[in-house]
Amino acid sequence: MWADPDVVRHIGGVASKPDESWARLLRYAGHWSLLGFGYWAVETKRDGRFVGDVGFADWRRELTPSLDGLPEAGWVFLPTVHRQGIASEALTAALTWGDKNLGKKHTACIIDDDNLASIRLAERHGYREFARSLYKNSRVIQFRR
Repeated sequence: MWADPDVVRHIGGVASKPDESWARLLRYAGHWSLLGFGYWAVETKRDGRFVGDVGFADWRRELTPSLDGLPEAGWVFLPTVHRQGIASEALTAALTWGDKNLGKKHTACIIDDDNLASIRLAERHGYREFARSLYKNSRVIQFRR
């Protein structure tokens, strides 16, 4: 999924090589092992096909204002399942889990300011714009929930 240019268009814009995708998977597992939260693989109910990732992370981003101490929600889905409600259903499940298990009052997310679909998804799930920042030379909007 991370090698697909359409998937990464609003997430850094550079398709991942196999070793980078492997490192991402290890970081996902490390989050669960070390922090007690992380990402889930999302599969379709109908046939169990992998279609994306959703969850929480502590990426330790160099970002102003800082996200330190806030679990950062994130989601990414294959273009073939966009506009089918899968992202909304998966994010609802992740946020429900987070509300119950994170013990935090707030979570955050950052979204490329051109990614209107993700901005709408975040806002529908209670995220509100908090700040605008630059992250790795990209304009992003920080949201809080």
